[in-house]
Amino acid sequence: MLNVSSSQWFELQERLSAIEALRVLKKRHTYEDLSRMLNLPVSVLNRYVMGRVVPRIDRARKILKFFEERFDLAKEIKNRIKFDKTGYFDNTPIVFDIPMLKLIVKNVIGKYVNKRVSKILTASTDGIPIAALFASELGVDLVYAKKEKEVGIPEFLEESYIPSSSGVYVSLYLPKRAIASNDRVLIVDDIIRSGETQRALVNLVKKAGAKLVGIFILIAVGNLWKNYIALQKNVPMDIFVQIEPPT
Repeated sequence: MLNVSSSQWFELQERLSAIEALRVLKKRHTYEDLSRMLNLPVSVLNRYVMGRVVPRIDRARKILKFFEERFDLAKEIKNRIKFDKTGYFDNTPIVFDIPMLKLIVKNVIGKYVNKRVSKILTASTDGIPIAALFASELGVDLVYAKKEKEVGIPEFLEESYIPSSSGVYVSLYLPKRAIASNDRVLIVDDIIRSGETQRALVNLVKKAGAKLVGIFILIAVGNLWKNYIALQKNVPMDIFVQIEPPT
């Protein structure tokens, strides 16, 4: 690991966040538009967006200030949520947008750098993109529980529950060697509704004998999940966007 001070680390995150902010803005504006608005040459902006050059800190802060004045990440996510008549929504415009997810992760990752996280845990499949970005930022392994056992894996940890919306058992399986007893685990997921899946993940961490250091949720729908997760009083839980279900 590079030997850098805390201030250097946060400055580097700001500089990298500026690149992700430009990538998000580039989906809506041409280079010529951005050049005019930021008073920066098109060639320079292109090198930033392509990742060939990292902006210096003063320029990065200028880009981030410009971005924050025009683009609210939480509001953007809410605007992309369109409930159907069943009370569910298509989350692909959110979980498929990697530049936006990268920027969200860079905005919140500072909360976890000193927690000595050694594993990121999620449930397949839609939580994987943002969980993978957390793992990449922290330089740790990503593990995820599946609803099926796979051949070739000798032992699994298993957690079963009955979703409130159905009358059948659902099981999550995690390879037994995926999490060790000395791991410090951060659970990351894209959406929480009832909290049943996340509680199952919490129980898998317990069965592994590992330490749960936090839970990060991108979108929380309603408050029903609090009945299941509120019991984890010693575990910090971060919600990026809270929305109400349709009435």
